Amino acid sequence: MIEDKSPQRTSIAQLGEFGLIDHLTKNFEINQLSTLKGIGDDAAVLDFKDKKVVVSTDILVEGVHFDLGYMPLRHLGYKAVVVNVSDICAMNAKATQILVTIAVSNRFPLEALEELFDGITLAANEYKLDVIGGDTTSSQKGMIISITVIGEADDDEIVYRTGAGKTDLLVVTGDIGAAYMGLQVLEREKQVFQVNPNSQPDLDGYTYLIERQLKPEARKDVRTLLHALEIKPTAMIDISDGLSSEIMHICKQSEVGCNLYEDKLPLDPQFMNTCEEFDLDATTVAINGGEDYELLFTIKMEDFDKIKGNPNFTIIGHMTQESEGIHLVTRANTRIPLKARGWNALEEM
Repeated sequence: MIEDKSPQRTSIAQLGEFGLIDHLTKNFEINQLSTLKGIGDDAAVLDFKDKKVVVSTDILVEGVHFDLGYMPLRHLGYKAVVVNVSDICAMNAKATQILVTIAVSNRFPLEALEELFDGITLAANEYKLDVIGGDTTSSQKGMIISITVIGEADDDEIVYRTGAGKTDLLVVTGDIGAAYMGLQVLEREKQVFQVNPNSQPDLDGYTYLIERQLKPEARKDVRTLLHALEIKPTAMIDISDGLSSEIMHICKQSEVGCNLYEDKLPLDPQFMNTCEEFDLDATTVAINGGEDYELLFTIKMEDFDKIKGNPNFTIIGHMTQESEGIHLVTRANTRIPLKARGWNALEEM
């Protein structure tokens, strides 16, 4: 596909705020019966009847959470939705509506925002979400995206971080660490490009890792899978900031300890090969990397037979008395205190 060297650039100023909103939201469809009124009034109107409502919001800031040097705007729009849906999945609930707020500088033409909203629209269709409102404003520099997601669940379905018991099993979905290594590959290729702008990125052999970084998926399927197995987690959280951080959140709020087993961590072969190439310890990356958007949860010991051998889940440890602390049990059977070294957006740069 030949790149257009002179793409059309339409100033968003000529549309005005309301014209821009109309233009960007014209393709959104209503999918949920609970949406009585979406975009077009002072507020959205939702009717959940007997359901409990769950709400979460997240903000993505250019230069902090994403780099447009290698993050396509369409992928950014998709990912911005997914990271919010993942929070609802972590409550064992179903995401139903989102509100989208963006702030952009004048360096972004209309066509750039169309690309962003193409990704948002794709995610909304994939996850059956109604886009019911939001806001647009200007930014002095860069792009800021904030998405609020609304979901629903029956009262007896909702899972909190506070319910883990001292003998519960610790379970994770999918594999972990790949998104972080995808970021390392992209950062490396960016640095090569900065030195030699004529170079082409060498991404062969890293497809899975890059997809996990640029186009993650929320585990909306887990709620259905667990229901079919007749398992309700006792505590649950999504892995956005790193496995170690999320384990510590559950332990703190449930007042329990934990033993995490190194040899049980689910690691993709491409991830392990790339860690070796970058001379990074795979275990360290896997437990601290973040942005996997898998689900981490605890189940009662008696549910072991229901979940063992299931390819969607891996039992990676067990909870203990709070007084025993939180530890990584190495392959050499050494217990190392687990520390939260995952993503910290407020860390000084």
